[in-house]
Amino acid sequence: MNKFLTIFILVLLPLCSFGQEKSNKIPLKVVEFNDNVNLPLTAKERLQIDEVYGEYAEKHIYSNAFRLKSIKDILRNRVEIQYITKESDKKDCQKLSEIPLLNSFVSDLERDKTFDPKTFNPLKYNFAFHSRGSTMYQVDNTNYFITIKSQYH
Repeated sequence: MNKFLTIFILVLLPLCSFGQEKSNKIPLKVVEFNDNVNLPLTAKERLQIDEVYGEYAEKHIYSNAFRLKSIKDILRNRVEIQYITKESDKKDCQKLSEIPLLNSFVSDLERDKTFDPKTFNPLKYNFAFHSRGSTMYQVDNTNYFITIKSQYH
């Protein structure tokens, strides 16, 4: 009987309690797109994609429906540019000049010489597009702040 009790304690008891452990994993969140990603690309958006992906745009973006929706979502819904002059509204954040260019497809991709919110192409920069939270960046020596909103709602 003592032998049986020892086997139970050493083998079966840990197995019984194993199934009762709570998971500390972060629950997966679903990426949901706004309806506007179903609309066709604009000429400006196509130029932005082509500027960054060059000859690889067809293979990596245009022929992949999910990736194309993700890019449209970034360009249409997730990048916000604000002009903030009130010092108390400004946040200490990473500068745009500190963000590397995404030049793995087009090796001669260059940074903008001057910042213009109307022509700014966020796809050129290796922003944290897939982080769980929103991230803010400051355009160097300006009052412009770029917020990349999380893809998770």
